[in-house]
Amino acid sequence: MNLHEYQAKQVLREYGVATPRGVALDDAAQADAAMAELGGAAWVVKAQIHAGGRGKAGGVKLVRTPEALKEAVAALLGSQLVTYQNAPDGQKVSRLLIEETLPIARELYLSLTVDRESERIVLVASGSGGMEIEEIAKTSPEKILRATCDPIWGLRDFQCRNLAFGLGLEGAQIAEFGKLAKGLYRLFMASDLAMVEINPLIVTEDGKLVALDCKIGVDDNALYRQKALAAMHDTTQVDAKEVAAHEYDLNYIALSGNIGCMVNGAGLAMATMDLIKLHGGQPANFLDVGGGATAETVSKAFQIILSDHNVKAILVNIFGGIMRCDIIAEGIITAVKEVGVKVPVIVRLEGTNVELGQKMLTESGLDIISANDLTDAAKRAVAAVGVPE
Repeated sequence: MNLHEYQAKQVLREYGVATPRGVALDDAAQADAAMAELGGAAWVVKAQIHAGGRGKAGGVKLVRTPEALKEAVAALLGSQLVTYQNAPDGQKVSRLLIEETLPIARELYLSLTVDRESERIVLVASGSGGMEIEEIAKTSPEKILRATCDPIWGLRDFQCRNLAFGLGLEGAQIAEFGKLAKGLYRLFMASDLAMVEINPLIVTEDGKLVALDCKIGVDDNALYRQKALAAMHDTTQVDAKEVAAHEYDLNYIALSGNIGCMVNGAGLAMATMDLIKLHGGQPANFLDVGGGATAETVSKAFQIILSDHNVKAILVNIFGGIMRCDIIAEGIITAVKEVGVKVPVIVRLEGTNVELGQKMLTESGLDIISANDLTDAAKRAVAAVGVPE
């Protein structure tokens, strides 16, 4: 689960991390009050969406007059902001963050994330703030500094000092950086975060460290115990199909293709999408119904897939272990009848009760295409949408 920037900065301040003063608003009529509260002669207007690249897409504007601020607020609120991360549809801007401007001497990069290879939390820093970390890693890997946190001792003081030296910080900034970094680590652990990124972390002209922008991602599996963070979830920033899937404990991710996929098991789902791509097709989604799905959840999965109007065919690929093939067959039959499926449905079943499941599908009288194996299923799905192999 992602937080908006204004929410992330609220959390940062609770852990002693300095941020610019700002006001969040969701109505253009609140602009005057925001300017009065912040004061000053210039402001930054920031669109609040769950995507990076806002600045390049026109979602971050520096304004120097009240009139310019009101124009920016009116233009951004309610607009559909398209960035390189959320193209082609973009996301609706329902809230803005108005912030004071600060005198910037330097821009740094700082983040905490989980390194799956070392199975440790890693603090990543760079003197090249304001850029995407992926671009820095590609063009100037030597500029990326890392400190691996011990699972028992956490982030140590000497690690913070080493990073501060590597970033070229001096004097009181070294201790300030250590305080900031350890505050981020405490936040990461206490809030069950998957990622916290400050980009840029600025050094002001008077030598202070301030988080100018921030992204926070929370581990979805821990939301049951992070009630305050869970309450911040903005479902309007998430695909409606993904929200519906979450209610039924379905793992769904919307993609841009036209072949809907319903599979049990994340690995099998990935393999299914790979084979669709191999034979010239484009998957419309990732959907793992899990090992304990019922006929009801299978029916709901069909509804979610078909709510994507780009879907021209559905490929069902089930390996029955815990999930019995006859249960899947029952769900498919129910869904096709109740939902009124009007696109080709290709089904590949294998495993527990496969013969019974296939018999149920055959005797249903419905127009369902049976596949012999996964490759056959992928080829039939691609052919069904008219994509040449």
